[in-house]
Amino acid sequence: MFRKYNRVSGALILAAVVAAAAPDAPLAQQVAENKMLEGRTTAPEFPDGLSWLNTRSPVKLRELRGKFVLLDFWTFCCINCMHIIPDLRKLEEKYDQELVVIGVHSAKFRNEKETGQIREAVIRYGIRHPVVNDSDFQIWNSYGARAWPTLVLINPAGKIMGTMSGEGIFEPIDEVLTQGIPYFSAKGLLVRSPMKNTLEAAARPETLLSYPGKISADQASGRLFITDSNHNRILIVNSEGRILDVIGSGEEGSQDGQFDDASFHHPQGTFLYNNVLYIADTENHLLRTADLMTRELRTVLGTGAQARRLNVPGTGREVALNSPWDVVVYDGKAYIAMAGSHQIWEADLKTWKAQPFAGSARENIADGGRLDAALAQTSGLARDGERLLFADSETSSVRAVTLQADGKVTTIVGKGLFDFGDRDGACESARFQHPLGVAMSGNLVYVADTYNSKIKVIDPAKCSAATLAGNGTKGLKNGKLSAASFNEPGGLAWLSGKLYVADTNNHVIRVVDPKANSVSTLELTGLEKLASHRPSRFRGRAVRLAPVAVQPGKTDLALSLVLPDGYKLNRGAPLYLSWSAPAVEHLQFTPQPEDVDLKNAKLPLHIKVTKLEKNTDIAIDAIVYYCTTEQSVCLVDRLRASLELQPSSSAPESVPVEVVVKRPGSL
Repeated sequence: MFRKYNRVSGALILAAVVAAAAPDAPLAQQVAENKMLEGRTTAPEFPDGLSWLNTRSPVKLRELRGKFVLLDFWTFCCINCMHIIPDLRKLEEKYDQELVVIGVHSAKFRNEKETGQIREAVIRYGIRHPVVNDSDFQIWNSYGARAWPTLVLINPAGKIMGTMSGEGIFEPIDEVLTQGIPYFSAKGLLVRSPMKNTLEAAARPETLLSYPGKISADQASGRLFITDSNHNRILIVNSEGRILDVIGSGEEGSQDGQFDDASFHHPQGTFLYNNVLYIADTENHLLRTADLMTRELRTVLGTGAQARRLNVPGTGREVALNSPWDVVVYDGKAYIAMAGSHQIWEADLKTWKAQPFAGSARENIADGGRLDAALAQTSGLARDGERLLFADSETSSVRAVTLQADGKVTTIVGKGLFDFGDRDGACESARFQHPLGVAMSGNLVYVADTYNSKIKVIDPAKCSAATLAGNGTKGLKNGKLSAASFNEPGGLAWLSGKLYVADTNNHVIRVVDPKANSVSTLELTGLEKLASHRPSRFRGRAVRLAPVAVQPGKTDLALSLVLPDGYKLNRGAPLYLSWSAPAVEHLQFTPQPEDVDLKNAKLPLHIKVTKLEKNTDIAIDAIVYYCTTEQSVCLVDRLRASLELQPSSSAPESVPVEVVVKRPGSL
């Protein structure tokens, strides 16, 4: 039996493995009443042969004796699993010396069983603890898990203390650890030391876009709005990919104000109406508006905290939202795909009074009256006349709701919470796998069939579904529609006869041209809009180079960048280079960085060392934009290279200094 635990009013015990107390009692109460600190059952060891992420080698529980261990059974499609990630992070930060969190990924969907796809989710969600791919449910079954998410707490002696499922996990686990840490410390069984993990994200270069989740279009102005989700910003571009403006500083936050200073937290869907862009700021649980004339962002809906009660209407900043994932504006109302509560909400644009529009908040697939129907993690919206189409991702379905007061919910393609696949044909037999986006063009419905890595099209007149583009493999391949490959596309938008696709795990926007029977990658230009030439605070990876011998006044440093094979500098982007020395009284060189036209500079760049009194370190900062020769993938490397200069009368007149740009690795 599998289920997703959808209670948001506080975590409850589902299975107290070692407790005799009532199973719905709070975990701390079970600890007190049943002396659960000691535990009775030894936690089953992890099987050999499983794939691990965020760690150099497989983790064994026996090696973690002396620590509290928290197992998080999750699957990366699950919105409830996403909701507890901040709580897990808080626990890890508060108890970094005493607690080890282990993610046990037990997949719901076929796509989620692949370690490569789990790796993308780990990086996308910012998970910093070890994660094991429990694709065959070996660990799940050994611990008796029955729902996503399920948490199992293990004490420093390796005994299971208790099991719980649901959201709102921080307080109960925090309370137990508050009791448990001094108890095991007094017994001499607690080992205090931080666990050092090898993060998957560290091996990956930064991409120009980072997990773009959604894309929308404005036909009248020919503009596209790209949600650069993991860079916490929105890019406004034209149909050729030239960046016209950027909404958001790139910092994670919820600050209103001018575009350059405002901030988001992993936003998703957008919709333009009357030159105002409506934005579903997903992890802030907010609806924001961006006035494209005044370049001002403001929050219009949401408290900034996830709703903990269901079906509670409200107004403006006083109403709590639950992971808004997409938005459509029509006839004076904003319709919001509320993924976290499995609903669609409506909000009046004048009063900002908001309330549920469709869905009872029960997670399932059940048609009927709009407020009685059951939806499942609604993630994409599109308007088709007097009805809304929506991607209901957890039931792998595309559904519709009429916009009248007595509207009805109907299912076009889809069957159940665990019915999914990759099948074209009549609507009743067609199957998708966790679709996240829908778009309308003419009388046809286009679907981002996310976990099948395909673009599908539904013909409502014939009630049939067919593959438009994608061969089903995960990759980045352009060419003919049937031969192209995507990697978990999440959003769609039509503009001037072409379908633009937010190809999330490829970190790019793809262009599907049905007339030309082709798929291409949108090349972004105007990159000077993305980064300052003189950042106030450098954020980059540290690189230590070998010492260099120089002859003061005669030797120059021939500075060059070494790019990975198959990549070239993006000359349409700003190239930032800066060199400096802490001990400036002992070292001088020319030219200074401000004297060089970096964008048009030819490499190697010759830097003359005019004075060097003793061994002195210098730092070379760089921000490098580089792309594949076909311009299909563009990466960004922010680095700080340091090296020691050593005075030598026998040094040559020119010394090469090569800064190696980060290789794409598993990208």
